[in-house]
Amino acid sequence: MSFTAPTVEELGMFLNLDEIDGNRGDFLIAKAVSLCQTVVSPLPEGADSVVLSVAGRAYLNPGQVTYETIGPMSVQRPTGSGGLYLTKADKAALKSAAGRGGAFTVDPTPATSDPSPTWPLDDMLGFPEEYEPGWGYP
Repeated sequence: MSFTAPTVEELGMFLNLDEIDGNRGDFLIAKAVSLCQTVVSPLPEGADSVVLSVAGRAYLNPGQVTYETIGPMSVQRPTGSGGLYLTKADKAALKSAAGRGGAFTVDPTPATSDPSPTWPLDDMLGFPEEYEPGWGYP
């Protein structure tokens, strides 16, 4: 299967809203899809949850207010506030859904390799006849 962008109704269910502005929701979903495609293109099948998360953040908090006090009004916004953004977790989820990222192994053994030993085998058993004294041998 391929990626299918979420609908405005799914965004409303994700945000637990009874009513949602359809034009604004469509716009944010389209922008979230294009933002996610900067990390993984084409988007994998499981990317809809990341798209909903990105669009949902922008829908509920368009100014990205991180601090708010009611009574004598205080609001704090991060530098460069506003807009859609991907968190580290979003990027990791996109890469994981696409089968990228994480640990992997590389086997450098050629396919034509033979498992038999390649070193010379001694026909003698035990200690060789000549040895260097002082290494624990009598």
